Amino acid sequence: MMIRSERTLWRTAGFHLTALGISLIFAVPVIWVLAASLRLPGAPPPTDIELLPDPIIWSNYVQIFELLPLSRYLLNSCMVAALAVPFTVVVASWAGFALAQLPEHVRTAFLALAIVLRMMPITALWLTRFLVLNELRLIDSYAALLAPVWLGSSPLFVLIFYWSFRRIPADVIESARLDGLGALAIWRRIALPLARPAIGAVSVLTFVQYWSDFINPLLYLKSESRYTLPIGLRLLQQMDITSWPLLMAGVMVMIAPILILFVLAQRAFWVEVHS
Repeated sequence: MMIRSERTLWRTAGFHLTALGISLIFAVPVIWVLAASLRLPGAPPPTDIELLPDPIIWSNYVQIFELLPLSRYLLNSCMVAALAVPFTVVVASWAGFALAQLPEHVRTAFLALAIVLRMMPITALWLTRFLVLNELRLIDSYAALLAPVWLGSSPLFVLIFYWSFRRIPADVIESARLDGLGALAIWRRIALPLARPAIGAVSVLTFVQYWSDFINPLLYLKSESRYTLPIGLRLLQQMDITSWPLLMAGVMVMIAPILILFVLAQRAFWVEVHS
């Protein structure tokens, strides 16, 4: 019993040390960007990792908001992401739940189609999507950025929900139907509560997709007041390509919400797994 406890202790310690090492590897670029954002404006990027530059220039973060209306761009990105996440979760979960209820041969065909669509390069859709949105008079509107949510944003999100709903026993679904529940009621009362990890994963991935999207705003937006934060970073770079500290400050503003969301999602998944 003592030997088994020691083995469990060593395995747990090894797991946490490995996880800590992997986390540090991914944290090093963030530390580098943060340190670079606090350097003197006009200074070249550091050649090595420095935890604290000397002197520390916090005013870089104030200056980037004075050079460009980044607060407006930040608000636009928040609005797009806030609308995209719930719509994507609903539509992708609908599609995943419907896919899980189809007969085997039909489901296989749709799964193959989803995988093929996932493998298709996004560049092949740019021209067609632009022409369609132009005919619908949606160019230079946020509706153009949110158009993919009506298709679940990505075939991957549909597959994530499908794999989650496939774990629900068929007897549970059949019993709900015998009780008089329709498809939407079964999806809302039974399927969704059992797919909370999938909802969390799709929500995080959707937020990152729309928050960091650069191509779609570049293609579909014309008015500067509608620009999102990735476009603002590009404008910041074009204003002064030698001012790396200001650009790195903008990058930190860009990635900070993603880092916060990742930490919150990790805690939520930890509670879910150990509940």
